[in-house]
Amino acid sequence: MLHDVGLDEEFFARLVVLDQQMAREVAALGCGFCGGPLHQGNYERKPRGGCLAGAGERYRVRFSLCCGRRGCRRRTTPPSLRFLGRKVYLEAAIVIACIYAMAVRTAGAIRRVTGIAPRTVRRWTRWWRNVFPSTRCWRSLMGRFSPPPPEVARLPASLAQRLDESLGPAALMQLARLLSPVTSMFCEGAGLPAQLTQKMALLGCDGDRLG
Repeated sequence: MLHDVGLDEEFFARLVVLDQQMAREVAALGCGFCGGPLHQGNYERKPRGGCLAGAGERYRVRFSLCCGRRGCRRRTTPPSLRFLGRKVYLEAAIVIACIYAMAVRTAGAIRRVTGIAPRTVRRWTRWWRNVFPSTRCWRSLMGRFSPPPPEVARLPASLAQRLDESLGPAALMQLARLLSPVTSMFCEGAGLPAQLTQKMALLGCDGDRLG
């Protein structure tokens, strides 16, 4: 069952390590606006996991960077495997809750299993179907899947199932890596710099054709 995937503290600790690594890679590139040095400007969030990803709530730091050049000082937020943009709930909880909601379609069951308001889950589902397909991240992913690509009307389930039908921790880890570009306005709005694209390939975020 989707709610038995076992997202323990070890799973989220691994995501934190990968988030730190991506933050270092982005910092090494310098400010995307002026070329100045990027310094740590991390901040704390209050993530929610509901009944699905509660073990991740203790990892609150969102790694972020600030330009050190006077006159710029702009913030650069690297990609993340834990946070889906500015959404309060952890990405893993969002993915699993949306997939479960597609399977049961009853408000009582959604709230009982996920611990999340059905209205919130339905809002996320609309985001997957109406907003995510317009992103650079999705357009890039479409070219990496063997035809046909995952069905838009069934996102995120169609994407997750192409990786692993069981949707276990390993599949969620891979899915988080694939979605990482959309978690950062810096990367999604301006496109990933070539250097970062190459480095993210080492994390499994790019490269091989998918099933």
